[in-house]
Amino acid sequence: MTENCSQNSHKLIEKLRNSTTGIDVEYALASGETSRRIYLDSTASTLQLGVVKDVMEKYLPYYANTHTTVHFNAQLSTREFDWAHNMCLDFVDADSKEYGCFFVGSGATGGLNRIARTLSKKRPERDVVITSIMEHHSNDLPHRKNFKEVVHIPVVMTEDGMGAVDMKAMEAALEKYGERVNYVSITGVSNVTGIVNPIYDVAELAHKQGALMIVDAAQMAAHVPITMSGHDNPMRNLDMIVMSGHKIYTPSSPGVVITRKELFSGVEPDEVGGGMVDDVYTEHYLSTDNFPDREEAGTPNIAGAIALATVLYTLKSIGMDVIDKEETEIVSYAVKELNKIDDVVVYGHTNPDTCQRTGAVSINVRDMHHALTAAILNDYFNIAVRNACFCAHPYVREMVSEDLSDQMEGLTNEELEVLADLHRGMVRASFGIYNTKEDVDALARAMLEIASNKDFYQAQYTKSSGDSYSHNTFEFNSVPLFSAQHAVDNWLAS
Repeated sequence: MTENCSQNSHKLIEKLRNSTTGIDVEYALASGETSRRIYLDSTASTLQLGVVKDVMEKYLPYYANTHTTVHFNAQLSTREFDWAHNMCLDFVDADSKEYGCFFVGSGATGGLNRIARTLSKKRPERDVVITSIMEHHSNDLPHRKNFKEVVHIPVVMTEDGMGAVDMKAMEAALEKYGERVNYVSITGVSNVTGIVNPIYDVAELAHKQGALMIVDAAQMAAHVPITMSGHDNPMRNLDMIVMSGHKIYTPSSPGVVITRKELFSGVEPDEVGGGMVDDVYTEHYLSTDNFPDREEAGTPNIAGAIALATVLYTLKSIGMDVIDKEETEIVSYAVKELNKIDDVVVYGHTNPDTCQRTGAVSINVRDMHHALTAAILNDYFNIAVRNACFCAHPYVREMVSEDLSDQMEGLTNEELEVLADLHRGMVRASFGIYNTKEDVDALARAMLEIASNKDFYQAQYTKSSGDSYSHNTFEFNSVPLFSAQHAVDNWLAS
């Protein structure tokens, strides 16, 4: 990339940051101060980019359903909905002659359930799925429900911590189960640690055994370039990926399945209804062969799909290689700064030279419950993070157990139980295109303050039901800031 192109890309990133919906939200804190909220929960859901708001305001006057072109609005919406499909393919470099995409509800979860059900029927003789210990439940439970056996590959263990998926174990599992393996399905980027997996290397191994390669790109798509087809070695092409629009700066947008079209042909569509048939009789119906129509029964989330395509087009125009480089630097900086703090544990491989991380960092303060740490970050520092196990229970348990192993020696059963209760989860700080190194600095200062003054902060809170903590004197009331019912009442009264 030329210097001028690079400078222009960085200007566009800055424009996106400054126009992000909610980037300047302020809250009053337990300290009595008011400050700008620092949003570090993008792995759960990203904030909306300003370009989405602008495009939707321009589109919605022309909104209509897409299953007819008899009137002007329907013609316009149909064209834009088709553009949304094509943009998804273009974003991941999927050849439109071989690949297609369809939109689903429930984000990546809906897509992975659809894939598991379809491929269990398409290739019933292959009754094994290989995945990894790193997976979000959405890339684990659908396979368990629909297949006889699911194999969980471990991650590499090094002196720098737990890293990416273990390729030797992956190869051994593929050789062991051979023609029984229907597909390998792994995350491109861990939603817990932000560790990037070698998905193209895994694809090559899978294809040697006749297995398909599926990538859960829910965390990957917003941060790292994806190339589904066109590799010099076609064995490194990907068969399917799933994405989730609400994790790509587009709240209320659908999930996406991008697939080789032939993998869904010859199988009864998983969902039936309007739009996926050629004809219907009282005795039977004829499913259409048209793709993606056969996979999009009912009225799709048209506006959400167009909004998502708007973001994909924007990110592609900036250059995912530029975004990848900048966000990897921010996460590496976060790992380095947080690793300096005594009594703060950083989970996962911590050497960026040997293991790329992007998007997220999970941490804990020793001898402090993860929910309490998250509450303090919110109430005193206006830093929005997430805590617990992030729908990746086996992976989180394994990392926490590894960290605690040195502390367990000589403890009584009661002491072990207390230690385990404190660390049945983590605090996750996750980043988006709108975050900066200054946000990392704010997080590091806050964690240093918390770790250095545990007794003070613990005295300010009472453990309430479950794993939550309530401040003894400070309470946040969201109603004056926003209530949908009050907003409607005000509109009706105006």
